[in-house]
Amino acid sequence: MGRLISVAVFGAVGIAILLSLGGWQVQRLAWKEAVLADIEARIAAAPVDLPLQADPVGDRYLPVQATGVISGDPVRVLVSQRRVGPGYRIIAALDLPDGRRVLLDRGVLPVAETVPPAPSGPVTVIGNLHWPEERDSFTPANDLAGNIWFSREVAVLAEHLQAEPLLIIARATDPADPAITPLPVTIDNIPNDHLSYAITWFSLALVWLGMTLFLLWRIRRGLG
Repeated sequence: MGRLISVAVFGAVGIAILLSLGGWQVQRLAWKEAVLADIEARIAAAPVDLPLQADPVGDRYLPVQATGVISGDPVRVLVSQRRVGPGYRIIAALDLPDGRRVLLDRGVLPVAETVPPAPSGPVTVIGNLHWPEERDSFTPANDLAGNIWFSREVAVLAEHLQAEPLLIIARATDPADPAITPLPVTIDNIPNDHLSYAITWFSLALVWLGMTLFLLWRIRRGLG
């Protein structure tokens, strides 16, 4: 009887812990979905003028509109799209009428195509400010000689293109360039794995329950 009680208590404690972890992940899921909904609404809001002093935290995803002239040689950043394949994000300097120079992510170009010349006149851009965090310990070093970059590091791009560390990711441009497809900011790349974590913890609780019941059955039958 003592062993039955010990196994039952141990099983109940384990199940309670696993269920609590699953419940915590359900709460985290609700929190993350609210955060993503807020970010999505912010991305799609009406565009405003470029801020004079942008905050990488407070102004992340800020929708903006700017008109300027695309100048200099662009940077190609290698990117892979689902169901599309590899391409290059084309990032260039955008010279504004007030003398400022900022960074512009014009969109993606297939890897086999040559970067087309930029429009000769003013271009109006609607997009979002962003400071992507794409470099980690596995990211290769940029190939400056071949103009193949592997991450959009705003500070490094700004130094290379002699611009402010302010990146506009285009949602639309006027005039549009048919060769370059805008790749706007979305919430698609923001991870939200809390549902799978919750399912994992609840599944482990079910397995733990089954193992506990099986062990109790063996003890009752004198097999364990």
